[in-house]
Amino acid sequence: MKPQQKQAVLALLERGVSQHEIARKLGVDRKTIRKLAQAPAAPEAPANSPMATGPHPQNPPPRPPASGDGPTVAPAVSCVRSACEDHRAWIEAQVRLGRNAMAIYQDLVDRFGFSHRYNSVKRFCRHLKPKAPEAFDRLEFGPAEEAQVDYGEGALTRDPVSGRYRRPRLFVMTLKYSRRSFRRVVWKSSTEAWARLHEEAWRSFGGSCRYVVLDNLREGVITPDLYEPELNRLYAAMLAHYGVVADPARVRDPNRKGTVENAIQHTQSTALKGRRFESLDDQNAFLTHWEETWAAQRIHGRTKRQVQEMFEEERPYLQPLPLTAFRYFSEGTRTVQDDTTVQVAGAWYAARPAPIGARVLVRVYAHEIEIRDAKTLALIRRHPRAARQGTVQLPDAERLFNPSRETHRILAQAHAIGPHTHALCQELFERRGRVGQRALWGIIGLRRRYPAPILEQACATALERGTATYKAVQAIAEQRLAAVCQAMEAQAQSDGAPTLTQHHELIRETAAYAAFFKRHARSDA
Repeated sequence: MKPQQKQAVLALLERGVSQHEIARKLGVDRKTIRKLAQAPAAPEAPANSPMATGPHPQNPPPRPPASGDGPTVAPAVSCVRSACEDHRAWIEAQVRLGRNAMAIYQDLVDRFGFSHRYNSVKRFCRHLKPKAPEAFDRLEFGPAEEAQVDYGEGALTRDPVSGRYRRPRLFVMTLKYSRRSFRRVVWKSSTEAWARLHEEAWRSFGGSCRYVVLDNLREGVITPDLYEPELNRLYAAMLAHYGVVADPARVRDPNRKGTVENAIQHTQSTALKGRRFESLDDQNAFLTHWEETWAAQRIHGRTKRQVQEMFEEERPYLQPLPLTAFRYFSEGTRTVQDDTTVQVAGAWYAARPAPIGARVLVRVYAHEIEIRDAKTLALIRRHPRAARQGTVQLPDAERLFNPSRETHRILAQAHAIGPHTHALCQELFERRGRVGQRALWGIIGLRRRYPAPILEQACATALERGTATYKAVQAIAEQRLAAVCQAMEAQAQSDGAPTLTQHHELIRETAAYAAFFKRHARSDA
């Protein structure tokens, strides 16, 4: 502490300024100010006296007696009396009435002639107000009734892509009754990954619970709401498959799932603190070993019972797992086309009785396609998934043969190319219906690659051969174009047309061009 600061503190203390006010004005710690206030005033020494600069090295200050060498001296305790102590009874009565410190200070000045500052009254009232401890209601559940899930951060693990260490996501599911937990780390999270982690947890427990409490993360909850939360459809379907009901917690209310929150903190501080792993498999294997060896064998602090013992009581109450595994799917919306089909991954599937132009929900499974109503999710059609692109799964009885405005537009463009093209397109539509309009558009699109006479001849040849398809017309047009090109080359050679050459009196050597560019480059520089 600098001498000028010490002198300022002593001067303010002599004037009767409170220690709190001195600390606020000078920025000095209150403990230092208290020591200066309790220190006895030392006699002034001459300027040339050795005591003026400090204690003499040969006469050090006395040291306190060691333990057992003499009486124990209690540490100095602040004995500064509050200025409000004389009015304690009256102030306590005002505090019980709910009055604030400013109102009490004003009455003290008006009624009792209080001459001290407001801060003294504020500090005095602060200690008189009762502070009730924060209360929590512990929710008790029966065996296999509830489980809680959440994400946390795992230990540092080497990323196989970048080679650097980073923290994966730590998934934890904890059974509320026994506190038995399942832990896994993953690099990325998605709706499918979130659902698969639930399945792995229930398989490790040997059954599923009846309720699962989760946070409002996007993998599980699309729209958070206390009364009608909107769950992710894939996640909701997985829970329905296992007979589990989701119970999303209130937004910004982690205490509702405090059991899994404590499990995550316990895992991070005890099992993973200060560790590094070379792969996710190593960390998952360690978490499994730690759960079986230590976490499950511990005595829980509140229940005073072993976690494994309570889990053995809970195991018979778990719901049995279903015989078939859950089928994962991806969703998307499609529009019913003019031929009553929807397009999925390059193939077309019948969507009737959905009307033309309606928006439907399509669920794509591994080997199956489901078409559902976009609003009610009612099943409309189910088809086996096509093995290759271009497949059209539409029964002949559902094909539409009445021409639409799109059909008339296509036939008009075909008539502009030639009569054979129009006849081929008309025959193709009469045979396939509106489904064949895609092939008609393909034939009309060949006009951008082949001249109209060649395309007209290709359509005439396809009609003669009885192969009125888009691929047949394209193959014939390619053959016709190649034949025309060969004929033109042969005609050019027979007429003695000049051929391309690399040597001529007007063509200079490459060295001349190089010197030209170097010369102009130097002049520009």
